[in-house]
Amino acid sequence: MPSPIHEEASKFENMSEEKEVKEPLLDDHDDSPLPTPVSATPPKSKLKLSAAAIIPIWIALSSTVIIYNNYLYNTLNFKFPVFLVTYHLGFAAVGTRVLQRTTNLLDGVKDVNMTKDVFVKSILPIGLLFSGSLILSNTAYLYLSVAYIQMLKAFTPVAILLISWTFRIQEPSKKLAVIILMISCGVALASHGELHFNIIGFITQASAVAFEASRLVMIQVLLHGMKMDPLVSLHYYAPVCALINLCFLPFTEGLEPFYDLARIGPLILLSNAFVAFLLNVAAVFLVSAGSGLVLTLAGVFKDILLITGSVLIFSAQITPLQVFGYSIALGGLILYKTAGSSK
Repeated sequence: MPSPIHEEASKFENMSEEKEVKEPLLDDHDDSPLPTPVSATPPKSKLKLSAAAIIPIWIALSSTVIIYNNYLYNTLNFKFPVFLVTYHLGFAAVGTRVLQRTTNLLDGVKDVNMTKDVFVKSILPIGLLFSGSLILSNTAYLYLSVAYIQMLKAFTPVAILLISWTFRIQEPSKKLAVIILMISCGVALASHGELHFNIIGFITQASAVAFEASRLVMIQVLLHGMKMDPLVSLHYYAPVCALINLCFLPFTEGLEPFYDLARIGPLILLSNAFVAFLLNVAAVFLVSAGSGLVLTLAGVFKDILLITGSVLIFSAQITPLQVFGYSIALGGLILYKTAGSSK
């Protein structure tokens, strides 16, 4: 929620890579707060949507969540990312349980052997990283533009590979090294061209990328072989992450966000969380809608739309150097996915 459960609400590229466990993990980014599915088990819903139908819906919801959160933080001046992420996760925890009782979208829960040992050794540490990723990525919107944050997220695959190589989860290769260099140079150029560079925001988003990359690697290692689509993953992670965030809330934002709720109003809060939750529902259908490369290209298109929207809606300024650098990074991102798919 690019939303907290973003942007939460991003990470659909992440969904597609799990279709083959040995394939390199790929970022999103989203933006979403979406937990990555551990395995691309097709949703058991009888409703089947084609890629042509679900991808535009996913792009619209993902973009809306990110822009809506940015609107809350910077236009309505509701600068409480920890509270918003906690609220989104609490909403998702309730929402997934309602869907479990009223639909067959969460029938996959029955296929998950969730023992106490798995919960303590896998779900909790991954949930902690998930919370850190969501809080940091949402906090970055207080300092950086939507456009620049999307550019920095392109570095996530690099972080994933570096972590995997460091812990010998994956063997280095010359081809992937070239792709890493390509993405890194592109992001560096985009950062050099940023007109309103903020070191706090940069460090915050870089930390969010590190948390997200670590989370994806841990999913690959700790939950290997488990069958969870994005909604089933959210069913387990949302309450865990909400409780973790709730422990941090008194030491970060205290009671301040609660005093400000009357000014924001229930309609905005409910609609914001509802759109973010719909993004997670759309993710269930997205996983089985098309090939990994098709989904990656859709994610690239979404990022371009978000950057364009940031310029048009929030008057963000981007330079030709940023456009050039980000184009290089996106090229590396597509090559990375192609390299994974060819294995």
